Amino acid sequence: MEQNQNHTTKLPISIWLTGLSGAGKTTLANELHKALKKRGYLTKVLDGDLIRKGLNKDLGFSETDRVENIRRIAEVSKLFLDAGIITINSFICPTNVMQEKARSIIGDEFIQVYVSTPLEVCECRDTKGLYAKARKGEVGLFTGVTSNYEAPINPEITINTTNKSIQASLKELENKIISFL
Repeated sequence: MEQNQNHTTKLPISIWLTGLSGAGKTTLANELHKALKKRGYLTKVLDGDLIRKGLNKDLGFSETDRVENIRRIAEVSKLFLDAGIITINSFICPTNVMQEKARSIIGDEFIQVYVSTPLEVCECRDTKGLYAKARKGEVGLFTGVTSNYEAPINPEITINTTNKSIQASLKELENKIISFL
């Protein structure tokens, strides 16, 4: 599908970044968007926090609402793919069932990226103070503290941002993503 004069992709793809809060998903998604745009690809970032302020503002964080959140965003991502736009999705997507639901909706274009940064590192990066609030009982069902996170079983890509700069993590991710385009 023609993206511009310079690039033709095999398929538009849906890059699905999953990991704990503070792992670096949103930062990587935004930086990957810029990097792919510089290469001439048409992309759209879909981020969990932003989606919950609009499309999914009617959903909470119960198991049922989280499943619906992921279902809706996978459907939106699929719509972008149908229009030939690469989607870069940044969602905690805490269970293997939810991850596989997104994969089943999106299909062969689904590229799962596990941002495997450990909980301790994510807590140190917690700019919003959410982990501290969850540990005090002020935030219910917080993934990694009061709600489990299941690492993906077979992600296409795994990135650990623990001891890497954002530039090094981005370069690693970009190099791996390019092989899918």
